[in-house]
Amino acid sequence: MGDSSGNNVPLFRKVRQFKDVERIRASGLYPYFRPISSAQDTEVLLDGRKVVMLGSNSYLGLTNHPEVKEAAKRATDKYGSGCAGSRFLNGTLDIHLELEAELADLVHKEAALVYSTGFQTNLGIIGTLVGKDDYVITDREDHASIVDGCLLCFGEFTRFGHNDMKGLEARLKECPAEAGKLVATDGVFSMRGDIADLPAIVELADEYRAAVLVDDAHGIGVLGPCGEGSAAHFGVTDRVHLIMGTFSKSLASLGGFVASDAATVDYLKHRSRPLVFSASISPANAAAALTAMRIMRREPERIERLWHNTGLMTKGLRELGFDTGNCETPIVPIHVGDMFTCFKMCKRLEEEGVFVNPVVPPAVGPNEAVLRISLMATHSEEQIAFALEKVKKVGQELKII
Repeated sequence: MGDSSGNNVPLFRKVRQFKDVERIRASGLYPYFRPISSAQDTEVLLDGRKVVMLGSNSYLGLTNHPEVKEAAKRATDKYGSGCAGSRFLNGTLDIHLELEAELADLVHKEAALVYSTGFQTNLGIIGTLVGKDDYVITDREDHASIVDGCLLCFGEFTRFGHNDMKGLEARLKECPAEAGKLVATDGVFSMRGDIADLPAIVELADEYRAAVLVDDAHGIGVLGPCGEGSAAHFGVTDRVHLIMGTFSKSLASLGGFVASDAATVDYLKHRSRPLVFSASISPANAAAALTAMRIMRREPERIERLWHNTGLMTKGLRELGFDTGNCETPIVPIHVGDMFTCFKMCKRLEEEGVFVNPVVPPAVGPNEAVLRISLMATHSEEQIAFALEKVKKVGQELKII
């Protein structure tokens, strides 16, 4: 009889040798896959206890909004639970087209295209547009979906140092003048919480005839007068060729989109394999994202409140003596250094009633572990004060401050 465990199969050797998390689990500090038994809100239920949520990407606090939930319910009642096919064939609903039209209007582009996830969106854009003899150039701290899109494309993939414009220009100079070139960057960097230098990037792109892709997963709902993202924040929307975003942060759902000129979007609709060969996002997902976007545009005070809360947290942490680096958005990293110290701090904060996320290698460099705090518009000042008190207590306990 065969051995279904794979013990004698060479392919599974890496599985049997995977011991990375055993030591962490044995120490009682394992911080991943923590089951939450409530809505993603400013407070969540974790093991039956209420804790303040400072690890969510729901920047505008809309995941539990009554209108968003009601829209998802109505869409399920009308369309069913899923589309049973790809957008290319039977899976396009009128609500998908409505969502795309409003997304294009939001980011001031001619057209938009919705993918099933944000990760697939970057795979679809880069893998489709960057072909043989083309070049794609990325910031070293870009999201994994950009990196994987680059690895899957047939073009040449190079990187420049984080927000290093001299490095970007050096990479552009290395490309043949007539070659197709794409510069891909996060708008807001998801670990450091800093913002791409888009004005300088578009200047260099213009000079070297390169296209620019901005991943605004963490910029939509955060930057820009009405949450349009980092290109609008800098006033360079007309010089950014492709704006990508997700629904799983500010827009309270699941999915992703790209917005560009109508011809580029039409090309992606017919050539992008992650779109053509994936099922559509569910009607509930589409309705939730559409409703969240409308609330965001209707209530700009949510963005104002988000920035107020960000200021309170960042100022409070810095006054306590924590190193928050160059963060300038609702993503606020506490630089801890040692990986196990980071895990200890995460665990102790959880015990004290605060949920945060540890970020350790390879997501950051060796001995550069950080605790990632993220703010929501719906956090109260009392919750922020409570969290600061607990972070101070644990930081002193672990001799971080």
